[in-house]
Order: sequence, then C-alpha cells, then structure tokens
Amino acid sequence: MKKIGSVLLMGVMVMSLAGCQGKAGESTGEVKETTTTVADSSEDVKEPESSQEDKGETNGEESETFTVGFDQDFPPMGFVGDDGEYTGFDLELAKEAANRLGLEFVPQPIAWDAKDMELNSGTIDCIWNGFTMNGREDDYTWSEPYMDNSQVFVVTADSGISSFRDLAGKIVEVQADSSAEAALKDNQELTGSFGTLQTTPDYNTAFMDLEMGAVDAIAMDVIVAGYQIEQREDGDQYVVLEDTLASEEYGIGFKKGNEELRDKIQGVLEEMAEDGTLKEISEKWFGRDVTTIGK
Repeated sequence: MKKIGSVLLMGVMVMSLAGCQGKAGESTGEVKETTTTVADSSEDVKEPESSQEDKGETNGEESETFTVGFDQDFPPMGFVGDDGEYTGFDLELAKEAANRLGLEFVPQPIAWDAKDMELNSGTIDCIWNGFTMNGREDDYTWSEPYMDNSQVFVVTADSGISSFRDLAGKIVEVQADSSAEAALKDNQELTGSFGTLQTTPDYNTAFMDLEMGAVDAIAMDVIVAGYQIEQREDGDQYVVLEDTLASEEYGIGFKKGNEELRDKIQGVLEEMAEDGTLKEISEKWFGRDVTTIGK
C-alpha cells in the first residue's frame, strides 16, 4: 500500500510539474510573441523615420507649389471672373512666373487684414495683389517695384465735388487696411474736414454705396478706380479727382528674410520684361503698359 501510494504520489507530482512547466511555457511563449511584436513594431517605426528623412530632403528642395495670397474683391489685380475662376493682372503675372519656374500656381484668397498672419504662418508664399510698398519697406522682403500707383478720390459726376476742399463735411469711404486708408491717416488735416470717414471690406461694396448715395466719395488706388469705372455700364457717372492723395509703388511682399524665393521671382519678372510678356499682359488689362521693370 505504501509503495502504491508512493507511486501515485510521484505520478501526481510529475503531472503537477508538467502542468507548471506547460504554463511557464505558455507564458514564455507569450513573452516571445510579445517580444516579436515589439521587434516588428521597431521595424515599423524605422520605416516612417526613413520616410520622414526623405520628406525632409524633399522639403530641402524647391517647393512644388507657389501659393499667392490675394484679395479676391480687388479687380483688376485679383478677383473672381465671370466663369467663377480667379483672375486678374497680378494673378496672371504670378501664374506666368510660376510656370517659368516649374511650380504649380495656387491662388489663395485671403482676408486683407489677415494677410500678415497668413504669410507668417506659411499658408501663402507671398502677397501679390496691388500691394503698396511705401510705408511697409521694413515689414517684408520685397521684390523690386513693378508698377507705379497713386491714391485718389472717386465721386459721382453730379456731386459738385471737384477738389479736396469740396470733401469738407462729406462721407468718405475707404477699404479697411488699405494703402488709401494709411494715406488718409497720414493726412489728418484733410480727414479732419470730412463729415465721416468709414471703412468697407472691398471696393465693389464701396461703388455700390457711392451709386446709392450712401457715401459721397471713395478713396482708392487710381489703377483700380480706372478699371472699376471702365467696367461699369454707367461708368460715365463717375469721375476721379485730379488731386492726388499719395504716390506709391506696387511690389510683391515675401516673408521677412525669404530672399531666396524673392530672387527667383524677381529674376523671372526681369525675363518677362525683356521678352515683352509684362507689356503684353499689361496691355491686355489696362490698354497700355503700366509696368516699370526694366524701364
């Protein structure tokens, strides 16, 4: 009996030991499996790191796009055409420059008072939209000026307004954060004579206000004023005062310090001036060559 009991006891111990070893083996297997998974994950991690390096190398090269920030309500420099596509003098110049550099042209409409935020965040590569350099010389890396401009007043032909003196007591409208607004702020003696000086988001709205008699005059770029009047069926109902509020130059504004992109665009503009492309595009939009590069 003792012998049989001993044998049975030994059998139970062997089975118990085997059972323990089986669990340990299963546990070990799980560890190995986990270890294998970690190893596989490590290999997976390496691939994105490699891809990231490749991406970095790509970023180190030229960007494949050229994104231009513009005000879509600023004809003829940049606006939405009758076909629903973005168009305009500046956008046509920018597109031609991008094509010559082998870049994809991306017109990006922006709120004009948010242009600096868009540029500094990298949403756009430059501001190219009848952008006045004067007074902003130290705020951006600029191209050379490509056209001259001045700030003027537009009134209705029957308004009786023919000079700055006649604007006394009148309601004058100007686009917010525009060069005309800056020029008015620099001429406090003149603006102090106005009855009211108010801002508008865009000049299309300003012309509607002028047409309805809600305002007496609009302060704006002479180039834009001429185009707006020419495009209207009742264009002969508007006149531009001879007095000039300020003279200025248009340039392309890049993020401060981005001389590399500025130099590439500047070089292409000079090529376009030399081969007559600037003149051709200008005559298409204005009926004459208003550009200044190479002259």
